[in-house]
Amino acid sequence: MSESETSLGTISRSGRILILLGAFLGWMFAGWEMSLLPLSARSVTIGMLQHDPAHTDWVTGARVVLETKNSAPTAADAAAADKLNRVVGEWFARYIAVFLFGAALGGWVFGWLGDYSGRVKAMALSIVWYSVFTGLSYFAQTPLQMCVMRFVACMGIGGMWPAGVALVSEAWPDVSRPTLAGLIGTSANVGIALLSIVVKQIGQMSPQYELTPDAWRWLMLLGAVPAVLGVWVYFVVPESPRWLAEQKSADGKSAAGKFAPLAEVLRPPLLRYTLAGIALGAIPLLGAWGSQKWILPWAGQVGAQIGQESLKADTQTIWAIGAAIGSLCGGWLATMFGRRTTYFVVSLLSLILAQVIFSGLEPSSDWRFMLPVFLLGMIATVYFGWLPLFLPEMFPTRVRATGSGVSFNSGRVISAIVVLTISGFVSALDNDYARIGSLTSWVYVAGMLIILVVPKSPESMDEVDAEATDGT
Repeated sequence: MSESETSLGTISRSGRILILLGAFLGWMFAGWEMSLLPLSARSVTIGMLQHDPAHTDWVTGARVVLETKNSAPTAADAAAADKLNRVVGEWFARYIAVFLFGAALGGWVFGWLGDYSGRVKAMALSIVWYSVFTGLSYFAQTPLQMCVMRFVACMGIGGMWPAGVALVSEAWPDVSRPTLAGLIGTSANVGIALLSIVVKQIGQMSPQYELTPDAWRWLMLLGAVPAVLGVWVYFVVPESPRWLAEQKSADGKSAAGKFAPLAEVLRPPLLRYTLAGIALGAIPLLGAWGSQKWILPWAGQVGAQIGQESLKADTQTIWAIGAAIGSLCGGWLATMFGRRTTYFVVSLLSLILAQVIFSGLEPSSDWRFMLPVFLLGMIATVYFGWLPLFLPEMFPTRVRATGSGVSFNSGRVISAIVVLTISGFVSALDNDYARIGSLTSWVYVAGMLIILVVPKSPESMDEVDAEATDGT
């Protein structure tokens, strides 16, 4: 790690480019990891259950019904098919929930590490962490084991965001923050689209590796690929000059020993900003993981029925392309139209589009389905270009990674609880993924209300820093 060029609080242009590249790629591959299980969840669950002697018979019968268009199933097989759809939906919700819980914990832990030991160390470790533990998921034998592995791996995903955002905002203070927010916000969606494209291309080139219940473990190995990036970040990317300056303050005494960043963001005067950040971050996460992600098992279910296994990957690709555009523009839209107005309008349009898709359409490769999916991806992810602009400026340098991590990732805990609650109603909703997505999309109404009552954000980070210093 090149610390020498930043030891005096300055950094070369090449160093700043390395920082931006490292953060972009780190969060891009976090998106790659995020989309890995939602894309494969149906295949993973059915494949594991079918190889479990306790479930083999009924799962085999259920697959015949679900994957054959013109079958005449026995009553037992039809009941088994309904049961399998219910089980797949329940495990899908659990996979999403453990991702959110793991990412939330990782955001807190790695955010603290970023303030205590350095942004680069935290970022590099988070990348290696999510890569290695995703690769180890190859060996999972049951859905419960997969949940455990995803929880651990997703700690690294949650940790990448606060470390990367803090590092970039401090290394590029003289560059338009909307530009940087947009670049960081869009990188995860680039990773989501990239994984979908790679999976589809592998399936087309080698049919034996098409993503099905009989062939999915190879996908976990793709999740291990970014580990190389983590090593590169540790040894090549320079540390934040502002963080290093903080460490050398107060007569050379390490600043890390003088304060507890987690305690500081959870007490006045910063507490009100932390709570505001948690509320604002929860709505996009609830919308994305509690509602929109149900499009994927829905598309997978329909794709299996019509013999189009790639429909799920195609749907995710189209959504992710729209999402990359929307998150890239998020910071600029917030600056042009105002932060409150942007947040309100995005919440309203996301609700409308989700209702159109889940209540009025059926998954297909036709543009009449794919266009609304593209638009939902584009509109609903404006939040994720908005948040990297808004959250870091709410906290002073010494607690920026912690404050951003706590604010953004605590919303994941709220989202996980809601998703787990939803999983209990899968059978009550007749295993209807579209209905689940439609009902949960009403969370965007809460976003329209919350943005009206959050405290006014500070005019600058200096204002927050001065206020926080006075309160310590």
